[in-house]
Amino acid sequence: MTSPTPETAGAADPIRTYLDRGLRNYWYPVAPSWQVSNAPIGITRLGDQIVLWRDQQGHVHALEDRCPHRGARLSLGWNLGDRVACWYHGIEVDGGGTVKNVPAVAACPLEGQKCVKSYPVEERAGAIFLWFGDDAHKEPAPLVLPEELASDEYSHFLCMSNWKCNYQYAIDNVMDPMHGAYLHATSHSMAEGDKQADMRVRKTDTGLVFEKTGQRDVNFDWVELGETGCLWMRLAIPYRRKFGPGGNFGIIGFAVPVDGDHCQVYFWRTRKVTGWQRDAWRFLYRNRLEGLHWAVLEQDRYVLESMAPNARDHEFLYQHDVGMTRVRRMLRQRAQQHFADLDAWRAQQDAAAQPAAEQRHA
Repeated sequence: MTSPTPETAGAADPIRTYLDRGLRNYWYPVAPSWQVSNAPIGITRLGDQIVLWRDQQGHVHALEDRCPHRGARLSLGWNLGDRVACWYHGIEVDGGGTVKNVPAVAACPLEGQKCVKSYPVEERAGAIFLWFGDDAHKEPAPLVLPEELASDEYSHFLCMSNWKCNYQYAIDNVMDPMHGAYLHATSHSMAEGDKQADMRVRKTDTGLVFEKTGQRDVNFDWVELGETGCLWMRLAIPYRRKFGPGGNFGIIGFAVPVDGDHCQVYFWRTRKVTGWQRDAWRFLYRNRLEGLHWAVLEQDRYVLESMAPNARDHEFLYQHDVGMTRVRRMLRQRAQQHFADLDAWRAQQDAAAQPAAEQRHA
């Protein structure tokens, strides 16, 4: 029997194929708030094509971007407030996915039918989050964001970027603190610190921390992964006093799958500041720091988009990669559990349908 090659391993491993497309049963940020206004917009996330729009009250709605009549993109149509109208034949679909009006036909049987998938929506911290549940997890888990995005004691700016790589490379990158001492060695905040370090993994109530031992608040010295209805990463970069009040500069990160070869990264830049210090820091960020931060982020993007083909199939990992491998193992375990939950859900559906089928044949 021939073993699968790295190029065919994904096809031979359904768990890997599923992970490459995007791990479901989480909330994901899918767009900054400013991007969704009156006109419907079409996006792709986790391989799903989705239309977003705001109603008269400013609430965001999200549907599968497909008209149930002929499959035209609803994102090409009109915003009618609580519903969107298809450009092709004017069919109107509300935010729950139900056809409300077929203007070209009187008493059309499509009207009143829920024909289009809808997505639960939350708008938090300047971004729009959607719940990507599978059939066994249609009801969303509570969306609990890190305190830096939920507490009034912090101020933050959202930075979003599109990267031409699978989202798992973006997660690996953040879960690798050691690269800060090399890739970002000439940056304004990561020029200090040892070029060697011993690393350790420490469990938390919501995930894990991967950190350097014997070095703290010098460079990119630790990263935390949390699982609270969403999958987020947190880190802190030491800042000198001339870069404003608030102590270390925090980052809350999300890696959002688009498709197998593209992702979006959302990085909230945070500082614990209130009152006049908040105003001072926000002014300083916009006028001095934002460009420096983009330069660092572009270094990450350039390296990840330039990785060798199928790079993860040809790795030789060592001790600094322990945190990354732990997270990879965790994500695979979540995927395996999702498969098991779906099998159980299908078995329940089949069992529930069996009496009705027997009665029809009686």
